[in-house]
Amino acid sequence: MATTGDERRTDSDIEIKPLYTADDAPADVEAPGEFPFTRGPYADMYRGRPWTIRQYAGFASAEETNQRFRYLLERGQTGLSVAFDLPTQLGYDSDDPRAAGEVGRTGVAIDSIADMELLFDQIPFGEVSTSMTINAPAALLLLLYELVAEEQGVSGEQLRGTVQNDILKEYIARGNYIFPPRPSMRITTDLFAYTAEHIPKWNPISISGYHIREAGSTAVQELAFTIANGIAYAEAAVEAGLSPDSLGERLSFFFNAHNHFFQEVAKFRAARRLWARIMRERFGVTNPKAQALRFHAQTGGSTLTAQQPENNIVRVAIQALSAVAGGAQSIHTNGYDEALALPSERAARIALRTQQLIAHEAGGTDTADPFGGSYFIEALTDELEAKAWELIERIDDLGGAVSAVEQGFVQGEIEQASFRWQQEVESGERVIVGVNRFTEGEEEPIELHRLDPAAEQRQLERTARVRAERNAADVERAMETVRDAARGEGDLIVPMREALRARATVGEISNALRAEFGTFDAQR
Repeated sequence: MATTGDERRTDSDIEIKPLYTADDAPADVEAPGEFPFTRGPYADMYRGRPWTIRQYAGFASAEETNQRFRYLLERGQTGLSVAFDLPTQLGYDSDDPRAAGEVGRTGVAIDSIADMELLFDQIPFGEVSTSMTINAPAALLLLLYELVAEEQGVSGEQLRGTVQNDILKEYIARGNYIFPPRPSMRITTDLFAYTAEHIPKWNPISISGYHIREAGSTAVQELAFTIANGIAYAEAAVEAGLSPDSLGERLSFFFNAHNHFFQEVAKFRAARRLWARIMRERFGVTNPKAQALRFHAQTGGSTLTAQQPENNIVRVAIQALSAVAGGAQSIHTNGYDEALALPSERAARIALRTQQLIAHEAGGTDTADPFGGSYFIEALTDELEAKAWELIERIDDLGGAVSAVEQGFVQGEIEQASFRWQQEVESGERVIVGVNRFTEGEEEPIELHRLDPAAEQRQLERTARVRAERNAADVERAMETVRDAARGEGDLIVPMREALRARATVGEISNALRAEFGTFDAQR
């Protein structure tokens, strides 16, 4: 919240009045589960099904990440969420020279089916819902997951979860892309079709505003750019011959739970309303399940401070409560030490307990949309929706989200917002507790998670063994099929699946596609 004199404004430049009355809010709001789903996608919300507690985890090797998964499941986590390291996200194997020093640093390294087998060792595929934060090589990682599940005797029809697979936000906010936008969209829509046929309970995309907000956007920009990307994916799917009434049921979203509690609650409500109207009015969707936006929320990583890190426990609790009050379907809570290192077991346990406290002690599951009808929340919801529509219309005028990304419009808008925010922090107009006000002298040290320095070498050795023990002729035949598919216009997913089954690596397949599609240079 930025303050100037008596005036108070959110990061979206929405003025907060000192008092809201019935004149500021609609006379009535529809019930939860009814179009446009402002109050939630389901009539009974958490009474019928509590949100999934899905703690994001991944570091070093598949073995160590598997241990963290089992640690969290044993302590009451209800879903898995996989973090991949930077080389994996960019389609490089761990033994690629460009991966040196980055293997296992920001997530788990996955080069081949051998790594995926270790990552999910003793994890019951048929019982656990899994989310994978992966984008450019998303299809490859989901296919590896499917292949390992089959080894356990679990068919694709039984698998539940989400793969992020949102490449547009990588060009906008995060930078972990490989190919140019249009071939990337081809792979994305191919995966839509594949999951519809082979993994029907799987969400083939999580359209992500989270990273847009992490890059410095306002709440309105997060809303508008995320929804605009959703429009682009839906249009690409329709062009590929998929039904929006069917596909819409499996589209999911991913939002940031940021610091301004009330704005965040209103943002989540506005997102459902925006998407429902777009699906009905633009795409002619009549299926209520395809109109109703479902989303995962993660507490704001960029809001965590290295100074007075225990303050982050409070920040995370408030942010998580906003996601609950806003009707999230699954939530991740950050560790208080993540501004300094990967979360320790202690920090991960506190983050997990935060959600459990909200669910079981704070009344988080008692009633749907607890702020529905609040003059303040209803007014904020309306204003966020109106401002987001204005931005969506500007993107429409530029030819849609893909064209807006190619022209640099979205990136430029976020950069300006981020710069304004930083100016407000440096001037003291925006207060960050423990950073620019209420500071201490010398900080108390906290125990941080340390990576095993031998993990990278173990990973390199495992990938070398995979290459040495596989049938090289089978791999080359499968890779040539991948290259042929990339040169044409047909499906890419099945050829990639067969290459992975032959024990080709993520890097080998990604490099083959690089040779056919080229790479994206954001400076062009």
